[in-house]
Amino acid sequence: MNFPALLQQTKERLQLYINAERAILEGAQYYQIGNRNLRRADLKEVRAEIDNLQKQEDEIEAIISGNGSRIITGIIPRDI
Repeated sequence: MNFPALLQQTKERLQLYINAERAILEGAQYYQIGNRNLRRADLKEVRAEIDNLQKQEDEIEAIISGNGSRIITGIIPRDI
């Protein structure tokens, strides 16, 4: 797996969500077209995804630096 590329994608997505949070906080969550009122995104969901992406970013950086948790892919039983 290409962890540097995955890290870059995660950082880009995180920045998009941070921008979305900013837009919501500045009043862009609701907008109107004609007589219809529409809602773009839920602030709670955006913040949850920001937290998730920050955790992913930390995990990927730990893997790249060699401090990531190891993943067990299989166990081989042995008779001693």
